[in-house]
Amino acid sequence: MSRGKSSLVDGEINDNENVSDLEKNKMSLSAGDSEEMRLENNIQLNRNGDDTTKTIQLYKRRWFIVLLFSSYSLCNSFQWIQYGIINNIFMRFYGVESFTIDWMSMIYMLTYIPFIFPVTWLLDKKGLRIIALVATAMNCAGTWIKVTSVRPDLFAVTMLGQFCCSLAQVFILGMPSKIASVWFGSEEVSTACSIGVFGNQLGIAIGFLVPPILVPNVEDMDQLAYHISIMFYITAGVATLLFLLVVIVFQERPELPPTQAQATARCIPPEQYSYTASILRLLRNKPFLLLILTYGLNVGCFYAVGTLLNRMIIEHYPGEELNAGRIGLTIVIAGMVGSLICGIWLDRTKTYKQTTLAVYLMSFVGMLVYAFTLSLGHLWVVFLTAGALGFFMTGYLPLGFEFGVELTYPECEGTSSGLLNCSAQVFGIIFTICQGKIIDNYGTLAGNIFLCVFLFIGSVLTGTYPLTFLREETIIYLNRQREKQIEKDEHWRCTIGPASSGFGLGRLSW
Repeated sequence: MSRGKSSLVDGEINDNENVSDLEKNKMSLSAGDSEEMRLENNIQLNRNGDDTTKTIQLYKRRWFIVLLFSSYSLCNSFQWIQYGIINNIFMRFYGVESFTIDWMSMIYMLTYIPFIFPVTWLLDKKGLRIIALVATAMNCAGTWIKVTSVRPDLFAVTMLGQFCCSLAQVFILGMPSKIASVWFGSEEVSTACSIGVFGNQLGIAIGFLVPPILVPNVEDMDQLAYHISIMFYITAGVATLLFLLVVIVFQERPELPPTQAQATARCIPPEQYSYTASILRLLRNKPFLLLILTYGLNVGCFYAVGTLLNRMIIEHYPGEELNAGRIGLTIVIAGMVGSLICGIWLDRTKTYKQTTLAVYLMSFVGMLVYAFTLSLGHLWVVFLTAGALGFFMTGYLPLGFEFGVELTYPECEGTSSGLLNCSAQVFGIIFTICQGKIIDNYGTLAGNIFLCVFLFIGSVLTGTYPLTFLREETIIYLNRQREKQIEKDEHWRCTIGPASSGFGLGRLSW
């Protein structure tokens, strides 16, 4: 190999000028280099010559970390939909319009957009534990603010509490892929990411189911206030418990890395990393930009359906607030099953493009069937079609995260996930507002067809994704180099003969 390149042999790296020019190495990934050179440039260089492949270990604690994250993600996402699913009840209690209550959900989307960049910077600089502490603290504060807002003249206070919870969400949504890569082995990262997303989905499911049960549509305002306060107190108690658990037990990262890719990434000196440069590299990554667009279209449609579900169901099935919540629950529970199946499938097959395309196409088909069966007058049909829609549309969430990591490695997982979520929030606001106006003027069928059009566009664009994945190729390359070095060491041991005297090296066989 020429002097201008570094060679990797079982973790031993030649010290050369390229080590200090890490940014150029990352930029050269798409510059048309040969496969071997591109993969070598993708590997973080270790100036100290440490062996990054022999100190790898998986800890049982990793499962508790991801489950704790899923729990506080659940508590936060529950509050996203707790107003929207009983939209008509909160309209009457606070004396506001339907569109105003819609903003109690859309504020989660709006808050995410300006705060995602400082939060991902903080994640890169301070790590997982600080982000987890801030997220749970903000979520806990928001729940207690809402406890004090149970009066018809205090809508501004309940909006403030919801804003605090929405700010906490910014610290949560981008973490599943980061936790998966920092704590889990290469054969289980997709499953771990799915478990992280699972908590968010379960929270939405409970948000669909529980509020209609805890807050029945009663006429007496004092009794209604009592039911709302019960819901808010339960949420605050759970949020407080989770905050204390994070303070006590949440750990930044394992003592030893779980994969060779993580071991290599730990060797990067902090001064060699630039958050701004990372963002610029991601925005010049054409396959990732395409994923940002298609991910936003799919998840934005899901946000719109979830926010407006109560209005759609009540229009065709008056007085069925409880069943509207159950239909929402069906969507998300089916989606959680889809997420876990997709995560396990990816860990086993690594067929990122094929799986993502199939799930995207089925999301489009599910939305189309749901749109045309909603008005048939049979609730059991709506449950069935909504479940099929949720299985694929919600099941797409972890696929997008893991696909983003594959297309952008070795960039920070939190940064790539943050950009994907930012796109989803933007499209979520646009689709919710537009579909709401279409429903008001033209009915639910027209509103759902509106979403179908964009899901079809996303399916077509997904078919143009590349089949090159940097993280997988890097792991394969590291393993290949390790095997070569083992073979070379074995060869030298076999070819050095016995010493002929106490001072000589003996006969050397070439």
